[in-house]
Amino acid sequence: MNTEEIHGILAEQFGDAILELKSEAIDPWIVVAGDKIVEILTFLRDDERLQFDHLNDLTAVDYLEMDEKKAKKFPYEPHLEIVYHLSSFGQKHRTVIKISTTRWKDDEPGSHPEIPSVAGVFGIADWHEREAYDMFGINFVGHPNLKRILCPEDWEGHPLRKDYEFPLEYHGIRGQ
Repeated sequence: MNTEEIHGILAEQFGDAILELKSEAIDPWIVVAGDKIVEILTFLRDDERLQFDHLNDLTAVDYLEMDEKKAKKFPYEPHLEIVYHLSSFGQKHRTVIKISTTRWKDDEPGSHPEIPSVAGVFGIADWHEREAYDMFGINFVGHPNLKRILCPEDWEGHPLRKDYEFPLEYHGIRGQ
């Protein structure tokens, strides 16, 4: 089954919550409403036609251009995207689902954007969401153990955000 067919099934089931299809990309994707991600991934997993039984990866992308000259031509408003790569072993197909969120909750710098956790749908999402939280500062609401997984608990900031400023020192140790 290709991405267009999967999109059609999702659009039929969820209507306006299915926001966009990018079928011309090398790795096509479907953009869905963030507040419906749990229901949509549960449907993708449980529907007999789809049977997406494996979450290969969950990651995030920071759409922000820091260079003022390049920012004028940057085709995106600053935002974060959460990307879900799914596979069906039985049906032998795959798809990419994306959701978009603001860089900061309520546009207040330093406050983490919030999206629902899918750890209850795919157990492996527990680790992936912790990494996205640690590296990008995305709060996965309902996650069973949302804490840092790569950086120390007292680390400040989220290193994969484009506006992250690496600290000059950490616990008295100076960086390069």
